[in-house]
Amino acid sequence: MSDVAAVKQLVSKYDALRQEIKKVIVGQDAVVEQVLLSVFSGGHALLIGVPGLAKTLLVNTVSQALGLQFKRIQFTPDLMPSDILGSEILDENRTFKFIKGPIFSNIILADEINRTPPKTQAALLEAMQERSVTVAGQNYKLDLPYFVLATQNPIEQEGTYPLPEAQLDRFMFAINLDYPTFAEEVEVVKSTTAGKAETVNSLFSAQEIIEFQQLIRRIPVADNVIEYAVTLVGKTRPKSQAAPEIVKNYIDWGAGPRASQNLILAAKANAALQGKFSPDIADVQKVAIGILRHRMIKNYKAEAEGLSIEEIITSLF
Repeated sequence: MSDVAAVKQLVSKYDALRQEIKKVIVGQDAVVEQVLLSVFSGGHALLIGVPGLAKTLLVNTVSQALGLQFKRIQFTPDLMPSDILGSEILDENRTFKFIKGPIFSNIILADEINRTPPKTQAALLEAMQERSVTVAGQNYKLDLPYFVLATQNPIEQEGTYPLPEAQLDRFMFAINLDYPTFAEEVEVVKSTTAGKAETVNSLFSAQEIIEFQQLIRRIPVADNVIEYAVTLVGKTRPKSQAAPEIVKNYIDWGAGPRASQNLILAAKANAALQGKFSPDIADVQKVAIGILRHRMIKNYKAEAEGLSIEEIITSLF
């Protein structure tokens, strides 16, 4: 199959996938779109929202519709790295045997990831970047496709451990979930209190998703689009000559090179899912907020003046 035909097939299957997810998830269209962009780009996503916004249900529904194996890890203060990765035990023959932990799956829901100490959070770093884990000197490859979709509660900060920058940088998207509209909340209440459960059909195989990820990487990008993405990321760095006054005044730390890579990958995916065969600057701008918001650190002045990171990013366009 040619790449042009493959893009058309991806668009068709993507539309069907969104309809399948809508059976269970009411509204949250932009959130679903960004989660699926990260999936087809091969990236991870951090979902940030107050309790009760269907973060866990969304991840579960997406994994069902994609036909992938799904495991949930509930992060708590007493969770240990071995609870995630697995551990070696002595079997009946007095030899060590490795028992795989829940990280061995296609989609990992890291629920309330900021509730566990940094030592346990760090257990995800190798898996997220290398798609493998090392236990007792032995390296184990994870099955592909592999995604970590983590959730974080933004309001209960007592008893939480902020994610280190190195880990935040490994998430392609940071996605903010907002409260539903009045009409959406009415629909949610109707559908969840009637006793009728919707069945979500699997529309993809793991191999198909891998092939679509490879297709998106093959999509050509014009040099001016790559230069725009790199320039945009450069503007987020307050010590850069290209940084505008708003960044110099309100940002302590800007985004690194991984942001530029993710901007282009996500722009390719966004273009492909819209049926285009090459991304343009509008595709980069469409994905920029989700990719940059967790890679920029505001200073106290921005906090005091109530300036949001999204406003700063939008001003850079």
